[in-house]
Amino acid sequence: MTRLHDPAQRGFASDNYAGVLPEVLEAVAEANLGHQGAYGADVYTTALGERIRELFGDAARAFPVFNGTGANIVALSSVSDRWSAVVCADTGHIHVDEGGAPEKVAGLKLFVVPTDGGKLTPEAISAAVPDRAGDVHWAQPRVLSVAQSTELGTVYTPDELRALAQYAHERGWLLHV
Repeated sequence: MTRLHDPAQRGFASDNYAGVLPEVLEAVAEANLGHQGAYGADVYTTALGERIRELFGDAARAFPVFNGTGANIVALSSVSDRWSAVVCADTGHIHVDEGGAPEKVAGLKLFVVPTDGGKLTPEAISAAVPDRAGDVHWAQPRVLSVAQSTELGTVYTPDELRALAQYAHERGWLLHV
């Protein structure tokens, strides 16, 4: 087989750019031997579910997906209603890099907040998202979504994340990281 790329070249634009770790590739090759049921009816999905419950409790469930966009859609959809909104940064991954999937596929309204350096603050959210709690004519914020490492490369401190979590929880919202 002829290699078509330089394996030493690195790109950080997406988590999908990196190759698979050799251990993962070996595990996939091993799992590929023989036959297993489809659509989650296989021993690997069962084992994953058992491990997730072991780590996070009996109520935890695993929903394996292909990539980060799929993971975000499943996570946000599972905690939201069709009339829900997700609050995110104007540079947030779910807003600028997922091809409209949160809105098109999940049916969620994104309330996009202008940021300084890609990081949300309670003050910026309050200024950008009107408090119309309970207004049936307004998409109701349900989730505040942040990326620990923002699209601009800035990183939230633990205190900043605590402040955002407190802000969200005081309003009955969830925090999606």
